Amino acid sequence: MSFAAAFFYLFAFILVASAFMVISSRNPVHSVLFLILAFVNAAGLFILIGAEFLALILVVVYVGAVAVLFLFVVMMLDVDFVELRQGFLQYLPVGLLIGLIFLAELVLVVGSWAMGPGISTLAQNAVMTYPRGNTYALGQVLYTDYIYYFQIAGFVLLVAMIGAIVLTLRHKPNVKRQNISAQVARTAKSAVEVVKVRPGQGI
Repeated sequence: MSFAAAFFYLFAFILVASAFMVISSRNPVHSVLFLILAFVNAAGLFILIGAEFLALILVVVYVGAVAVLFLFVVMMLDVDFVELRQGFLQYLPVGLLIGLIFLAELVLVVGSWAMGPGISTLAQNAVMTYPRGNTYALGQVLYTDYIYYFQIAGFVLLVAMIGAIVLTLRHKPNVKRQNISAQVARTAKSAVEVVKVRPGQGI
């Protein structure tokens, strides 16, 4: 067994085990920590296939931002997970059926798997096409070959973000808000009121 193959089996075993612990752990904080471990081992697999940029993005973005943010959200919300699990048994038959369907699909995929005839020379062709590295190759593919699809994907994400803000925004009727147009249109007559107070009387 070669050095790279040994690390592949090590990273793959820890990745599968940590992914299983994400869904089987009773403590949500432990689930997030196992999720971070799964991300780190997936980054190790990316490094083994020569995709260092994707490995760094996986660690920096997902581990450094998404997983840690999710961890703090879980710790701060203090959700009562015991109450959430009370109706678990009534959905168990449907969950088992869906799980068996996914298991059958995985068995069919693994059983019919076969390596392509030109897969061994694919990495060599990629190195010859983009000799500057995988970061340059990824940028070349995204921002040159598929620039229109990339812009469309960004536009779809922008629309989804605006839609989420519009759907979750709630205006409370008794809350004072700033009206900039009314402030700009104010004059001295509308802003200042002169009140004559008689002697011995208050305002």
